[in-house]
Amino acid sequence: MGKISFLGAGSWGTALAIMLAKQGHEVILWSKIEEEVTMLLKNREHKDRLPGIMLPDSVVVTSDLEMACADRDLLVFTVASPFVRSTAKMAAPLLPQGQRIVNAAKGIEEASLKTLRDILVEEIPQADVSVFSGPSHAEEVAIGMPTTVVVGSTNKASAIYIQEIFMNDNFRVYISPDIIGIELGGSVKNVIALAAGVCDGLGFGDNTKAALITRGITEISRLGVAMGAKMETIGGLSGIGDLIVTCTSNHSRNHNAGYLIGQGRSVKEALEEVKQVVEGVYSAKAVYMLAKKYNVTMPIVEQICQVLFEGADVNEAIKKLLTRDRCMEYPDLGWIDDGKA
Repeated sequence: MGKISFLGAGSWGTALAIMLAKQGHEVILWSKIEEEVTMLLKNREHKDRLPGIMLPDSVVVTSDLEMACADRDLLVFTVASPFVRSTAKMAAPLLPQGQRIVNAAKGIEEASLKTLRDILVEEIPQADVSVFSGPSHAEEVAIGMPTTVVVGSTNKASAIYIQEIFMNDNFRVYISPDIIGIELGGSVKNVIALAAGVCDGLGFGDNTKAALITRGITEISRLGVAMGAKMETIGGLSGIGDLIVTCTSNHSRNHNAGYLIGQGRSVKEALEEVKQVVEGVYSAKAVYMLAKKYNVTMPIVEQICQVLFEGADVNEAIKKLLTRDRCMEYPDLGWIDDGKA
């Protein structure tokens, strides 16, 4: 059994901590937010995020970062993406050479256009940093519903170690060396999910949702391939798998925020009503800037940025997507002849 600490006690960190504690691991759950720590210690339940799901008695809850980082076999970053860098800065002096870390948050930093793993490697250069992603809502993981994810690492031994730590009868873990593909899939899908929520909020149907998911994976593929990702990864759990679940589930904070915007709420009102960090909002502008940097077309991302940051009308954004210049679905495909009689 391993000694595991989770840095971040929101729904995701709490759900994973519950799962690993039930597997017999020695688990510490850390939060910088004193009110959150007090609530978890008093109630043994995250009343805001996972009501009715109890923390095992063996889980140690603390706001003491030094305690959470001391003599750990594995650190799991489960803070929301905007707080990964600041948390890493605090943890770095406390961690030994070779410390295994797996990042389970999803996002891209707007200021630097770096992935979250890049940030962790930059801030904690002595660490061995892996990534963890896939279609995995905390609400379902916490109660043991069957779930499958993928771990990405440059170090195969670390990937296998993390696989062994997390895998159980209801939680299957694959491994992969394609870190950039895993991270981009997990980050860009949140932006597409905002658009899916907008469409649902506007009252559109299944045709629209299917088209959005399909064209969304095309946009993820374009950027991913340009940045060195493998198409197999984009078509896998951390790409199309995570995109499907985030675009279709009421558990998705990104979908829910988009839904409220489609219903007529302002972006500010939608974020306040969701009451959680909506990762897609923090990643959208960065994804759009990456698209321009790598010279790839991402019209869904572009229109979501217009809605989020330029005050564009959602109906006008949908119209712009539907009335773009006519084109082939996949330009690399061709006919044997030129189509003439």
